[in-house]
Amino acid sequence: MNTGFDESVGTAAVALARQVIDSYVSGRTPEADVPKDFDVLAGAFVTLHTHPERQLRGCVGIPEPVMSLGDAVIRAAVGACDDPRFPPLRSDEADRLVVEVSILTPPASIEAEDPATILQSIDVGRDGLIIDKQGRRGLLLPQVPVEWGWDAEEYLENLCRKAGLKPGDWKDAELFSFESIIFSEKEPRGDVAMVGEVV
Repeated sequence: MNTGFDESVGTAAVALARQVIDSYVSGRTPEADVPKDFDVLAGAFVTLHTHPERQLRGCVGIPEPVMSLGDAVIRAAVGACDDPRFPPLRSDEADRLVVEVSILTPPASIEAEDPATILQSIDVGRDGLIIDKQGRRGLLLPQVPVEWGWDAEEYLENLCRKAGLKPGDWKDAELFSFESIIFSEKEPRGDVAMVGEVV
């Protein structure tokens, strides 16, 4: 996947997210220095993991390219600090977290006539997925099924659960795929590396 985002962009994106997080936990209005070249439209997610346990502590994002990359990272970082699945992030946790930023390609509709074709069209590890059915919507980043060892069907079933749907509801739902490139601190406040295109 050629997104045009290299490690310098990734390093700046993670630094931007980290500045926002530091502002949030200190009780200040989230603020940060946005790089000039972050005005391109792009979706982005910010994921927080504990270190070294690597337990999820927050993950929120903007899946659609509806705002600048800078704004998407800022909003995602604020959201990750206040992920409703967890208590709000405390100041004493910030130094024990690894910050990860995923920059997304625009979602593309999965056009398939039957469940078997849908399964064949999904590349686990490359494709992130979005489901939309009956007003319920869910998203899983491409690294999630790899971390859990899911095949394509298990991936879709868990996507349904994320959206509050029944496991088999993917068979007649609107489905979209996207790709992402991931940048992460190696350790809290440490060097940033491209985790890479998930392939």
